[in-house]
Amino acid sequence: MTRLLPLADDPAPERADAARNREAILAAALRLVRTRGVGCVTMDTVAAEAGVGKGTVFRRFETREGLMAAVLNESETAWQASVISGPPPLGPGAPPMERLLAFGHSRLRTNLTHADLIAAAGRPGARSTAALSFANMHVRHLLGALEVRGDLLMLATALLAPLEMVVLDQQVTHEHLPLERIEAGWDDLVRRVVGN
Repeated sequence: MTRLLPLADDPAPERADAARNREAILAAALRLVRTRGVGCVTMDTVAAEAGVGKGTVFRRFETREGLMAAVLNESETAWQASVISGPPPLGPGAPPMERLLAFGHSRLRTNLTHADLIAAAGRPGARSTAALSFANMHVRHLLGALEVRGDLLMLATALLAPLEMVVLDQQVTHEHLPLERIEAGWDDLVRRVVGN
């Protein structure tokens, strides 16, 4: 059925110029994060880099945290694409256990790579609900493929918890654990849950 009129609760369609500005702002913020680091990225520097007024940046993202969350979500989208359709073992084509282990290692390293961006987005574990849901759903899918029994939602949540920034920050920054030990510990946890 084709609707001729929008519903009252439909979001307003984005104007073409607003969409271009949004893309220019996000691209500029990402360039600045990569070249100067998160700490050097301000609303002023992003506006200048994007070639838009500072007010445009504030209208679109409201706060620096909102802008950093949007940049983080762009990064999250690219990472999710590598899980969905990238090369194995992270992407399809590898056995489920190999994919699960690759997923954990990739998530861990991605979180550490974006630690400053995650913190700038508002709080150490900042992620959109969709991003958290995606990770949990993917781990549940792999646990199901491995014929794990039990509450897969809770098991997936337990496996994902050690990969979150608040835990990784404690282990890496304060306890000075090497990355290899953290990965080996996560692999051991996965094998215990899977029963291998």
